[in-house]
Amino acid sequence: MITTRRLRSLNTPRPIGVQTDEHGQPIVLVISGRKLAVEAHHETWRIDDEWWRPKPISRTYWRVSLEDGRVIDVYHDLAGGGWFRQAYG
Repeated sequence: MITTRRLRSLNTPRPIGVQTDEHGQPIVLVISGRKLAVEAHHETWRIDDEWWRPKPISRTYWRVSLEDGRVIDVYHDLAGGGWFRQAYG
């Protein structure tokens, strides 16, 4: 008997709610229905890729510390709109 397993992507971004300041930086994240204040911004970077495709990638990322002590990466999708949490692994 052959058993098949369903594969899942490890890095699938998950949509989140975000409140930003007047400069567009995240200050409150809503993750799993829970509001968490951003305590610090550690890094910001932008990725623009696959501009030749019908759906190009244009994102601004932030690495932030949350009030519960976690450090996570979030991004704003500049091409399609919306905010996402990017998990690695």
